[in-house]
Amino acid sequence: MDYLSADLQGRLEYDRLEGLLRPSTKLLVGTHASNLTGNLLDVRRMSAFAQKHGLVFLLDAAQTAGSTPIDMEEMGVHLLAFTGHKGLMGPQGTGGLCMAPGVELRPLLSGGTGVRSFEEDQPREYPEHLEAGTLNGHGLSGLGAAVDFILETGVETIHAHERSLTERFVEGLRELDGVTIYGDFSGDRAPVVALNLEGWDPASAADELSVQYDLAVRPGIHCAPRMHRALGTQDTGCLRFSFGWYTTEEDIDAALAALREMTQ
Repeated sequence: MDYLSADLQGRLEYDRLEGLLRPSTKLLVGTHASNLTGNLLDVRRMSAFAQKHGLVFLLDAAQTAGSTPIDMEEMGVHLLAFTGHKGLMGPQGTGGLCMAPGVELRPLLSGGTGVRSFEEDQPREYPEHLEAGTLNGHGLSGLGAAVDFILETGVETIHAHERSLTERFVEGLRELDGVTIYGDFSGDRAPVVALNLEGWDPASAADELSVQYDLAVRPGIHCAPRMHRALGTQDTGCLRFSFGWYTTEEDIDAALAALREMTQ
């Protein structure tokens, strides 16, 4: 497996794609938005590369499904993977894989489908072909209710709200001394902001925000070691703020006030 490198702002170096291509390459995988920097992937550029070289293009929408408009056909995405507990506002332990027509996958697990029980192989029909065992019915029911709410509210409306909050937060951060912000803020992005505070390690800062200010943030490496190496934060990690539909402007201002006190 080969990985595309990123610059100091976490922006992928797309010009290096051709150099990673091998005769055996079949799949191109891209993360729609970084869970660390919030940077959005250039989906159309990746899709065009996949089409040029006859690759299947898998888009990981864990950070964007439900809060960023996605059109698989228009974007040229063959496979779309998502989790239910983030932007889709559903229960943990839920998620899915959307497949474009003509894409064929071998099941990772087999058995216990509840249909064609005399056959030893997985059914050929989708979705049963990829669904072994008993599904998380309760979780999927909750996810369905959350999706109904999102469709009623509008993904574009949710995205605009989260984008406004992110801009408000970043503008406030730039007025503070001793704050280092990571990521590219020149265009559209996910509602995630990673930063570090001078004089604070991320874990201690997160504890201070939780205990003294009742603010929940995520410190550490965020399961993104390659991105931390690109940013130069592999030894310290970062402090990550993330915003959603139920985050308010008052929440943003409270976070900025807390950071202002911590950096004085």
